[in-house]
Amino acid sequence: MTDSSATTATVKRKHTAFWLYVLPFSLVLFLTIFGVAYQTYSRQPIRQYWEILAPFLVLVCIGAGWPAASDAAARWRLVVTQALHWLGFLIVINMMLLPTVQRNFNANATGLAIFTLLALGTFTAGVHLLSWQVCLLGLIMALGIPALAWIENSALFFLLIAAGVVGIVAILWWHWHEPNKQSELAR
Repeated sequence: MTDSSATTATVKRKHTAFWLYVLPFSLVLFLTIFGVAYQTYSRQPIRQYWEILAPFLVLVCIGAGWPAASDAAARWRLVVTQALHWLGFLIVINMMLLPTVQRNFNANATGLAIFTLLALGTFTAGVHLLSWQVCLLGLIMALGIPALAWIENSALFFLLIAAGVVGIVAILWWHWHEPNKQSELAR
């Protein structure tokens, strides 16, 4: 094996390891945004979805903190503290989904509130784990809160822009193809 092929294989392994390490964080972000979007679209609380997502968040946080846990006692403390941390957030999310609370919030507000709770929970879990990756995930989620609110409030605006673009493209397409027909008729 030559030095260049060995170097290429090492680089490929590093890239693969990096993407495997980043995959759980990306999956959490995607699943959280999907849950908020689905709840907002369906206008129904999806309690089971959040109850399934919470253990996944626990596992991702435990996985991020596991290398820093030096012995069995530290690992046990990590598991217990993360489980209790996310259990607390799950209880609050379930309280947000109670019918008496839902009367005061519409689906958009509930989705954004849950997304805010998950962003806060993720960031604080990262602080307790001393994991910049989990903190960054929480910050990215937090930055998504105003973006989601703006997109939800601007849906009609986006629809009008899309209709305008389609109209302009249709006019330009018709204009570009119309001279060809006239030149064919002139022959």
